[in-house]
Amino acid sequence: MVLDPEFLDHTVWLTNLAIKAAISAGNKINEVYSSSDFNIEMKDDNTPVTVADHLAHAEIIEKLQASGLPVLSEEGTHLSYAERKNWTLFWLVDPLDGTKEFIKRNDEFTVNIALIQANKPISGVIYAPVSGELYAGIPELGAFRMINPPQDCCFEMMQESGVKLPEQTGKNEFVIAISRSHINRETEAYIENFRIAHSHVRIINKGSSLKICMVAEGTADVYPKIGKTMEWDTAAGHAIALAAGKNIICPETNDELIYNKEDLRNPNFMVQ
Repeated sequence: MVLDPEFLDHTVWLTNLAIKAAISAGNKINEVYSSSDFNIEMKDDNTPVTVADHLAHAEIIEKLQASGLPVLSEEGTHLSYAERKNWTLFWLVDPLDGTKEFIKRNDEFTVNIALIQANKPISGVIYAPVSGELYAGIPELGAFRMINPPQDCCFEMMQESGVKLPEQTGKNEFVIAISRSHINRETEAYIENFRIAHSHVRIINKGSSLKICMVAEGTADVYPKIGKTMEWDTAAGHAIALAAGKNIICPETNDELIYNKEDLRNPNFMVQ
């Protein structure tokens, strides 16, 4: 998708809103993370949610209001397909991706904010509150990483002072990123196929959307996901991957993931 210059400028402005929203949400998450009570509850789908999820959601909604765009958030109201199918531009948000990692206190959780146009991600922001790693990507302009960004960080600042992705890693092995909390026999079969195809294979377990960021960085070659994920789990990372010259595809069909489907579940996918 080629964006006209005026809309590209608008996309950068919207991305700047998302960057500030992600950092602010990360601050709220860190406040809870340093406390002794996460106020853990179980949702209807048997996944955990904490007070940090709710606080991050509220912070993001407030910061994105200036855009005037609708927001589809994991922790918000999920409107019916009839109500959202005609959205031409909207935010797709996971306020705290990796809640299980948050509860385990292993630091591997993120804030994910994506801008979706015509079912495709055109901008993505991922922020890891504990490590201070901020990722942002616009496919037309590139993907960048910055550590411990200032509160007033913007995409232009990341272009000037951040690291452009992918980096040249010079690794002599094939690196596979896999989930820290979700592994199954189908994923193990994919790993075995990669072991057959490559003489030196290394597995890295990582939580949340950081696995997608690893592929965008070039620190991992592939991230296979066989199992349930939702659109808000991948959209921001997808935009960053595209901006870094990578993609997320369904291995069975070789089709790119799309967003704002009637069923918000993703198919199995491969980031590479």
